[in-house]
Amino acid sequence: MLTLVLVAVSGLLGACGPDFSGLHLRIAAGNNGGVYYQLAQPLSSAWAAQLGIERPEVEQTRGSPDNLNRLQSGMADVAFSAADVAADTAATPRTPKLRALARIYDDYLHVVVRADSPIKSMATMRGHKVSIGATDSGVAVIAKKLFAASDLSAPGAVTIWNLGLDDSLRALASGDIDAVIWSGGLPTTSISLENQHTKLKLVDIADVLPKLLELNSVYRSATIPATTYQLTGGPVTTLVVPNYLIVSETMSDDVAEALTRGLFLAQADLVKANPTALAIDVHPAIETAPIALHPGALRYYREIKP
Repeated sequence: MLTLVLVAVSGLLGACGPDFSGLHLRIAAGNNGGVYYQLAQPLSSAWAAQLGIERPEVEQTRGSPDNLNRLQSGMADVAFSAADVAADTAATPRTPKLRALARIYDDYLHVVVRADSPIKSMATMRGHKVSIGATDSGVAVIAKKLFAASDLSAPGAVTIWNLGLDDSLRALASGDIDAVIWSGGLPTTSISLENQHTKLKLVDIADVLPKLLELNSVYRSATIPATTYQLTGGPVTTLVVPNYLIVSETMSDDVAEALTRGLFLAQADLVKANPTALAIDVHPAIETAPIALHPGALRYYREIKP
């Protein structure tokens, strides 16, 4: 009889777990032409199925600064963010503090021009019209740093346009602007699609990278292979910025752990949305400095540690 009681109790304990019913999540995911938004869609569906909750809302935003502002103001629960923007935001005294679930993939800085453009380096961009993304977007933040490293920050050095990626590419194709600066995963679908109609090329920024790398400890350099977009010209050297999945310190440990686990369980679906998700791996995922991992996420990584 005692054995039967123990077995029954054991079964009840095994069935017990966090109850996420009633949990409502909002994901701040950038513009709909970017990788954040593409990954957020299947991730939202996966989290809904895994946790037994209504599908989290995927919100279109202006980019990383907007995402983190929504997170800290309580307008979002999960945010995609570039590491440099997250680092700058975390350095301010604003609360609640940011916490990371994972490092997910790396962004590559793109300087896109038409294939017949005379712009061959940042130095030859002087006097041209350049779109740097929506106002206060993560792209705008890094573009301004690029201009500073290239001695193009003075008024009139370049004419700034603040357009989203798709609008920027259309303006580039029509000749309204001369260059588009974008920071995104490889490949960024909008660039691939536009190249089918307007032949494009990327500008190598190796000559200004040393100055850029000094601006933030999260920055590093890498190459965009010529095969990534099948653009005119060869491979280019550029700046790389990691991306993090960010939540507030106020999120419960159980929810943060479940979302982190769900991210890795959903990887196959994320890869179908964009191949950047192939980079999602538990080993680099914990490298989120200077943003600390959420205790719930840390609990997950400790649980699966070999």
